[in-house]
Amino acid sequence: MIDLKKLQKRVFDNKVKKGFNTVDIYKEFCLIHEEVAEACRAYKNKLPDVGEELADVVIYLLGLSEILGIDLEDEIVRKIDKNEKREYKKVNGVFKRIKD
Repeated sequence: MIDLKKLQKRVFDNKVKKGFNTVDIYKEFCLIHEEVAEACRAYKNKLPDVGEELADVVIYLLGLSEILGIDLEDEIVRKIDKNEKREYKKVNGVFKRIKD
């Protein structure tokens, strides 16, 4: 099983070791956005590196979570639990949340 807490620290430690950004939060969000766009382009163009691009997205999210002191693993589990309890109804072809 993957331990996201350990991965967060490992990603952060690598950022520090390599001299990468660990203080400009907005820059990190922009870099995450860039990685999502690269994954989308790879998918659109049927390139073989879609998985690697998605991994880049997760790596940047893990790093940002560590910078912000957020336990991403706990947040993911909490959000999945919340999503599973929500109820939706299809209205005019679009799913609308009807219960949290």
